[in-house]
Amino acid sequence: MGFKCGIVGLPNVGKSTLFNALTRTAAAQAANFPFCTIEPNVGEVSVPDARLAKLAEIAGSKEVIPARLSFVDIAGLVKGASKGEGLGNQFLANIREVDAIAYVLRCFEDDDVVHVAGRVDPLADAEVVETELMLADLESLEKRSAGLEKRARGGDKDAKLTLDLIQRAIAILGEGKPARHVTRTADEEKPFRELMLLTAKPVLYVCNVDEDSAADGNEMTRKVAEYAAANGAASVVISAKIEAELAQLDDAEQAEYLETLGLAEPGLNRLIAEGYKLLGLQTYFTAGPKETRAWTIRKGARAPQAAGVIHTDFEKGFIRAQTIAYDDYVTLGGEVPAKEAGKARDEGKDYVVKDGDVMLFRFSS
Repeated sequence: MGFKCGIVGLPNVGKSTLFNALTRTAAAQAANFPFCTIEPNVGEVSVPDARLAKLAEIAGSKEVIPARLSFVDIAGLVKGASKGEGLGNQFLANIREVDAIAYVLRCFEDDDVVHVAGRVDPLADAEVVETELMLADLESLEKRSAGLEKRARGGDKDAKLTLDLIQRAIAILGEGKPARHVTRTADEEKPFRELMLLTAKPVLYVCNVDEDSAADGNEMTRKVAEYAAANGAASVVISAKIEAELAQLDDAEQAEYLETLGLAEPGLNRLIAEGYKLLGLQTYFTAGPKETRAWTIRKGARAPQAAGVIHTDFEKGFIRAQTIAYDDYVTLGGEVPAKEAGKARDEGKDYVVKDGDVMLFRFSS
């Protein structure tokens, strides 16, 4: 399991340029005019993880398979999109399918790149996008309320629960706050997710800056960081232009170029790290002569759930999981030495998998 992140924003903020760089493709047309993305583009990227190569070297693996995640480039929204302005709300359905939303905000000045509103103000851009998503959520909830009210009056418990959540969400949205601010219990999480609210999704603000601001950001990115923190979101600074150039270089050239810019790593790495943190994701590994592979699970997942990411049969027939901590595997030199040192543990169904665990599952078919 990886995650699917929707890339949204106003036209001409660098969304498609960033998408192209992230996926190393030219699938999304990047041009200096609004609505150059007509259909949502989906691209998969590998999750960079330095631990993979080390594990593969020790295990003598023929193949190394990183975890994967998807980015969805969704056409630029404009003020009034929820009511049909611009390309209308036909793209809002695509946003409903993602796990998190990255708002790309323009944090650079360039007279040659037209801004749809005629000014550069990332916070105003963020508010336009958020407002359109909130209006779409309100419309969706209000449409669903009537039918649920009738069922709730008839004694339908599920309808009563859902209606209560809807009413609380409408109240929050009416205050100008996104639906993710709705207070809910653990039992309410599942029905709340089933409402498929756009503004209930975790948000990451991606500040697209010029090359000179890539290392330390600028005044605009600092304002975005403050805004994100105040709204329970995260932010990351990226230069889409630099990322596009990096995508064309091999590893050695990338390292040299990053050093000249004063950057420790590509922006993609930071974006993925923030995305993982945002969604509460972590990685476990399988390693052997055939392949070393990274698998993505949610924090708190138990061993059978982790096994199920490989194949549903593994979860159904789960017996136990041989588990070696990453540091033990590397320090001791692999599976056999870890066993000899007593560091290979047999864990049962209640074991909560930790980030970096190297696992081998036993299951009955």
